[in-house]
Amino acid sequence: MAGIAIVLDLLNKSHNKHAFHSSSSLSSAAAVSAFASAPFASRFLFGSFEPRVAYCDAAAAIDDDYLAAIRKMSADTLQLQTPTYIPTSSKVYNIQPKPLFSAFEFRALAMTTVRSLLMFYLPLLEPKPASEDDDDFLNNAAEELRGADLIVPLKKSVKQIARETTVVTTRRVLERLAISYVSQRMAWKLLKDVPQSTLRKAGRGWPTHVYIYKVSQTTLRGHFLGIAASWTVQVGIEIYRCVNRYVKPKPEEVDEEQGEIAEQAKDLGNKVVGITVRCGASLVFAAIGAGICSCLMRPSTGQWIGCALGDLAGPMVVSICLQKTLQADG
Repeated sequence: MAGIAIVLDLLNKSHNKHAFHSSSSLSSAAAVSAFASAPFASRFLFGSFEPRVAYCDAAAAIDDDYLAAIRKMSADTLQLQTPTYIPTSSKVYNIQPKPLFSAFEFRALAMTTVRSLLMFYLPLLEPKPASEDDDDFLNNAAEELRGADLIVPLKKSVKQIARETTVVTTRRVLERLAISYVSQRMAWKLLKDVPQSTLRKAGRGWPTHVYIYKVSQTTLRGHFLGIAASWTVQVGIEIYRCVNRYVKPKPEEVDEEQGEIAEQAKDLGNKVVGITVRCGASLVFAAIGAGICSCLMRPSTGQWIGCALGDLAGPMVVSICLQKTLQADG
């Protein structure tokens, strides 16, 4: 019996050596195989029937094309399961118009009142040049100030306040018309906060000429409704003056009314053309001044100062040029 057991043990070792053999293409860690055999005392009963557990690297025997196909199928499956995001090219424009009667708020109305009073009362405080024979200059200046009519400047100040508030209110109306009847993108450009937009443009690193052009373009659009409101009010005042002459004519003007209609219409047309030219010059010079001054100082402050200076300088330059043209023709 001992001899038979030794022979069976040798045969079993030979069989296990063959079972542990693996292909050279497998890695050493993945090619290890093991078996769990029956106890030594019962091997003669079970013989070669032994349960075995083997571990191998299955991917080593798989072709690369097959793996690529599996990866592609997995990517397609994930793409189908993931919700598709379709980017939209439409931009959401945040348009926030100011209140319709913002010109009658306390701060805005107070600034308008102070500016109008200073405009018409400061010239009264300017002393006239003294002559050589005038020994009592201070006393004469005080008498002239007391004798000056203070009611006329007050009336002019009230008219200026009414005109400025009317211009601002007209602009608010035009802003709401722009929101209702033009595209959302154009309305956003017309109602844009130009100083803040200039400040954002300054941080984009553009060349100087490009930056000046962009700021001038933005100012031109943002200042357009203000100029349009000013043009509307000025033309409305001129039309009112022209019509008022015929609604309530003076007795001595009744006989001459028919002969003056054509002349008054021509005069009104000339005034409208002059207002249009001055408003256009204000818009162009304001845009140019804003672009230049935004480079010379802080962008937002420079834009505001340049726009104000250009708005004032535009009509003056046009008036001087027209006067020189008329003098040359005359």
